[in-house]
Amino acid sequence: MKNSLFLEQGTHRIHYQVIGQGKTLLLLHGGLGCLNEMQPLADHLAERYRVISLDFSGHGLSTLGPQPSSYAAYQHDVECVLKHLGVEHYSVIGFSDGGIVGYRLASAAVQQVDSLITLGAQWRLQDTDPARPLLEGLTAATWQARFPQAVADYQSTHPQPDFPALVDAVKRVWLDTSAQGYPDESVTKITCPVLILRGESDFLFTLDEAVQLKKRLPSAHFANLPFASHAVHQECPTWVCQLIDAFLEQYE
Repeated sequence: MKNSLFLEQGTHRIHYQVIGQGKTLLLLHGGLGCLNEMQPLADHLAERYRVISLDFSGHGLSTLGPQPSSYAAYQHDVECVLKHLGVEHYSVIGFSDGGIVGYRLASAAVQQVDSLITLGAQWRLQDTDPARPLLEGLTAATWQARFPQAVADYQSTHPQPDFPALVDAVKRVWLDTSAQGYPDESVTKITCPVLILRGESDFLFTLDEAVQLKKRLPSAHFANLPFASHAVHQECPTWVCQLIDAFLEQYE
């Protein structure tokens, strides 16, 4: 894997990559994925930015460690990598879980996050959310049946492969409604420019939830892209890149 770098962080190891030059842009992947899923965006953005991407704990080449996984723990890992690299100001692009971590970063480090772009990223999980049964019912077997190549890549590259354990850890993250989980109403603390992207058929981040988020961030931009579901950056990469470029150029 090109440009692989590692940071020892307590009981686990964080894998990250840095490509390109310019202003710093943090690129964060989704749950049960890895930084490779963001590579098309990374290659495009690295033409003008210094792009930092990392694998969340247990994902990609990052080890899981004994500590409980949570969005707060993912956020802490990100902050450790940024501190290690001496980064003080940066923008964030996050898909799904990566976008949720992006909300947490932007609401906690308002003086450091210059702008935020999220792709299919929930900001809370209510009891009545239609995504809850999907998250609760996920198993390692069902994920492997749907994404066999991704699981095969994980098994062949991860230093300590245990996919069922990773699924269990990630499900706890998804269903955690404590302060260690979703940012929830703390999104109102976000002051940087925000672009919210969603595929019109996204089965996890509903249109109603996107509208509720937009109400809490009235100055944010929102795009509901047709012909796309949850992984909008993979299904409509040209549109997504054009929107990201326009947004970042406007707020540089």
